Amino acid sequence: MNIAYSPCPNDTFVFHAWAHGLIPGAPELDVTYADIDITNNWAAKGKGPEVMKISYAALPWVLEDYKLLPCGGALGRGCGPLVLTAGEIKNASDLAGKRVAVPSERSTAYLLFRLWAAQHIPNGDLEIVVMPFHEIMPAVRDGQIDAGLVIHEARFTYPTYGLSMLTDLGSWWESDTGLAIPLGAIIAKRSLDTDAITNWVRESVEYAWANPEESRPYIMMHAQELSPDVAQAHIDLYVNEFTGNLGDDGYAAITALLGRAAEEGLVPSFDLSLLR
Repeated sequence: MNIAYSPCPNDTFVFHAWAHGLIPGAPELDVTYADIDITNNWAAKGKGPEVMKISYAALPWVLEDYKLLPCGGALGRGCGPLVLTAGEIKNASDLAGKRVAVPSERSTAYLLFRLWAAQHIPNGDLEIVVMPFHEIMPAVRDGQIDAGLVIHEARFTYPTYGLSMLTDLGSWWESDTGLAIPLGAIIAKRSLDTDAITNWVRESVEYAWANPEESRPYIMMHAQELSPDVAQAHIDLYVNEFTGNLGDDGYAAITALLGRAAEEGLVPSFDLSLLR
């Protein structure tokens, strides 16, 4: 079975067991390691692997062909995207008319940023620049961009670039809604036995929790030069009870995010019942 997920520690932790043939009855995996922006586009074009990790923000474009699986993904609290500046910009209103770098326009981070900006920036007056994730913090540091939207390990590393946090969009979302933050989703083609795939993903998650040390060499091999401590912090932040099962709280968070985004015209309107 073909699958695509990122080389980030949370994904390699979750899929280590299945990728290494440790799940009885599960088919062998042919793994492609790809940034989530790439998998978002593959899914939208219907050209991706049978199973993929994508952003929840990309779901409205793909739900006719792919089913959201209730496990394996990333939702959470205290793990949201950050808006960073080099220090000159102190308040949200100061961003009016400024250039803000984002890693993708089909990401949960981008939706959260635009929903936050609609409340805090006069007329939503911004210039959005799409930039590869790894270039954003250096560009903000060097003054090429006024602010940057960052995710994942940048939560832990941005001080090394001399940057300041303008806002934690996860904290804003949680205080505004009381809900968790939907980040990365696992999807599978509807033409497949999605119940079986769900079981294999969940077994891989449970194996990772029961045998955390077994996956460490695999995680570090793909950890993009992260230190072991940062890789573990990444896992601790993004792998949680929602990874094992979305549950009603997880689905409520996803529905709230995508429903609001559709109302703002940030994503196409779609049948919310397709989320289940």
